[in-house]
Amino acid sequence: MQFGNVLDERTNENALRFFFHLIKNRSDYWLDIIPAYTSVTLIYNVTSVRTRSSNAFSSVKQEIEQALHACDWNQQLPSRKVTIPVCYHSQLGLDIARMAEEKKTSESELINLHTQRTYRVFMIGFLPGFAYMGTVDKQLATPRLAQPRTNVPAGSVGVAGEQTGIYPLDSPGGWNIVGRTPLKLFDAQRTDPVLLQPGDVVQFVSISRKEFDGFSLANFNPVQS
Repeated sequence: MQFGNVLDERTNENALRFFFHLIKNRSDYWLDIIPAYTSVTLIYNVTSVRTRSSNAFSSVKQEIEQALHACDWNQQLPSRKVTIPVCYHSQLGLDIARMAEEKKTSESELINLHTQRTYRVFMIGFLPGFAYMGTVDKQLATPRLAQPRTNVPAGSVGVAGEQTGIYPLDSPGGWNIVGRTPLKLFDAQRTDPVLLQPGDVVQFVSISRKEFDGFSLANFNPVQS
């Protein structure tokens, strides 16, 4: 289900409204429901649907149309304020010095640009718990690396184009790394292993290298309802 082809908050909200409606009123038609920037993907088993109807397409189409009609397009979306501590020290912010030089500004100014606004989580993808967030200040916006790194450490905070994101796991990647958070974005031991969810509002806060090295989640609650 496509709700538009432009990355903006209104289109993303409509996709998420439909997603949350489908989750709340889950039909046994759907094996999986996946929200993205401007769309919702519905996975179903054709063989299973054909046990109910000789025409699987018509049956699925009718199910979707009924859901679209029943969805409250003015509903308040669930949203949380999530604070993410980030150390922008050059040993962790692997690209911040280069970005400052290219933009003819200071590292401290880039840090200010990254922390002075809040970011919307548009979608989760690429890796478990990788949140695509936007949009960054135009002065901070930077194209992906021409040559991706073979390994980016978990917790690395990056910028690619007008988006910012956090690598939840060690992974290859081509985003410009500006810092690192001590938080685990993905933890299989948690009841909900993924920290960030679509619709969340994220605020980055700068911490020192000493605070990063001595960070304890026992003294920090990142999520506010």
